[in-house]
Amino acid sequence: MAKIDISGIYKIFGPNPKRHLQAVKKGLSKDDLLADSGHTLGLQDVNLSIEEGELFVIMGLSGSGKSTLIRHINRLIDPTSGSIRIDGENVLNLRQDELIQLRRHKMSMVFQRFALFPHKTVLDNVAYGLTIQGIDKKNARVIANDWLEQVGLQGFGDQHPHELSGGMQQRVGLARALATNPDILLMDEAFSALDPLIRKEMQDLLMKLQQQLHKTIVFITHDLDEALRLGNRIAILKDGALVQQGDPQDILLSPQNDYVADFVKDVNRGKVLKAHHVLAKPVSTLNTDTTVTKARDWMMRHGFDYATVLEGNYLKGIVTLSNLHAATQETLRESVSPVSSVLESADLESLMPRMIRDTAPIAVTTDTGEFVGWVSRSKVIRLISPAQAVDREASLTEPVE
Repeated sequence: MAKIDISGIYKIFGPNPKRHLQAVKKGLSKDDLLADSGHTLGLQDVNLSIEEGELFVIMGLSGSGKSTLIRHINRLIDPTSGSIRIDGENVLNLRQDELIQLRRHKMSMVFQRFALFPHKTVLDNVAYGLTIQGIDKKNARVIANDWLEQVGLQGFGDQHPHELSGGMQQRVGLARALATNPDILLMDEAFSALDPLIRKEMQDLLMKLQQQLHKTIVFITHDLDEALRLGNRIAILKDGALVQQGDPQDILLSPQNDYVADFVKDVNRGKVLKAHHVLAKPVSTLNTDTTVTKARDWMMRHGFDYATVLEGNYLKGIVTLSNLHAATQETLRESVSPVSSVLESADLESLMPRMIRDTAPIAVTTDTGEFVGWVSRSKVIRLISPAQAVDREASLTEPVE
């Protein structure tokens, strides 16, 4: 069961939205709706399923409906039609007192313009949600202090928001949102008001905290680079309609229409695509206990110049046919040449210096060190270079057998 399930959401702004709902469902466009009735189409049949613990990014240009959509999750805005379920419960059916409890205990929101109380200290800003929950002031301040430390603001608790930089104020906002230990964190253009360097620092902080906390985060942005960097999955909106959703690599490699293709055309693919996208898996492998004679005969029979040698699931290195012709030992254990490796989660941009500097093959492993394949240089060139790039030399250093 999804943590957040958004089903068939329509939102029409105006005095009589229900009156025009059927026309919209039958295909009346946003422009025609406005021209004919003075009503504005905010969302059009949006369906999303957000899993527990994922960082889900909703993006689009101004007016696409992304901020409208996130405000439906905590019912700051009610839909004209559709349902929003959290842990299986339709929040549209909640009474006002139940909705207040949902907002106080299950979700928090971080805003673009910080939304801090200017008359309260930084510490009291962070503690505010805790006191609303009924936690006594002393304990609330202890918890708030801990969160200030986690966001890098230890020692700033007695200052007021106006005494802090924009980036520091947003750290306060993030600490305040997380202090109540919500299941769901809603972030509406949270980093958009920050300069690029501070914005990257905040992105790094969010990813670091998410690795520890595993919250369900819904993050709104108009910046594709930010979306690709942060999102486990991304949904792209246009004129209130969902035009594509998927993981960052799916969005980048398989845009479903011209609108999405225009979005991704200038993206630095090397920062988004990972080593697992450019794998060349060996057709077969040898192990360290294989005899030199058997390995040499097998490689000659199949026409292999290289062979991958494993010990269990772990790579020991490669052997070359020329080395085996000169080998005197019985097994491959002493004939293996070690090779460098990268994690399958490594981005391609980080691989490029090594590929340029050294023609040796590069192995790809899991976080636990298990071998999954080799970096295919031809795939790297094909994915991050212009279509006319020539890859004639790429396969020379890919020991795929």
